[in-house]
Amino acid sequence: MKKLILASASPRRREIMEKLNLDFEVIVSDSEETMDPNLSIEERVMSVARMKALNVYKNNPDCVVVGSDTIVEVDGRILGKPHNKMEAEEMISLISGRRHRVVTALAIISSEGEYLDYDAAEVHFDEIRPEAIKRYVETPEPYDKAGAYAIQGWASVYISRIEGSFYTVMGLPLHLVFRQLQKMGYNI
Repeated sequence: MKKLILASASPRRREIMEKLNLDFEVIVSDSEETMDPNLSIEERVMSVARMKALNVYKNNPDCVVVGSDTIVEVDGRILGKPHNKMEAEEMISLISGRRHRVVTALAIISSEGEYLDYDAAEVHFDEIRPEAIKRYVETPEPYDKAGAYAIQGWASVYISRIEGSFYTVMGLPLHLVFRQLQKMGYNI
């Protein structure tokens, strides 16, 4: 089997990949995460996942590279990673008491070709008191996550329902990774 590489700095994606019980290496992609605003949300997130995987693959052409990207969307507005407390507070306030959509793309690139797909989930949040939001943005948790939250972190107590895959919301659609790597001959 070819060496497997995860092209992501995300500890959450690493944790998800470990569930497959496969040896893999992490090599962080240094590609720019630019999105064409003329593309659909699904096309945007797949484009970034593909760029991340290709960036690592070009220096590792004998390997299988897994790339991923996640977008949180509320009413057509994309919530990226907050840069400061004000942005984090605004994002959490926006999703408080509402549902939003999380779209995570998967790109797997090897010498045999490319696999590109995405999965989406709806996340329903309970109302979050303003003082709880203010305390939350004082923690380090919101600042490296799309939408300013981690489903497995602080926000979990406010999530009343998920329609879709937990792992898609966490940042890597495990069911898609599993199926594609099985097709490629990995013994999972």
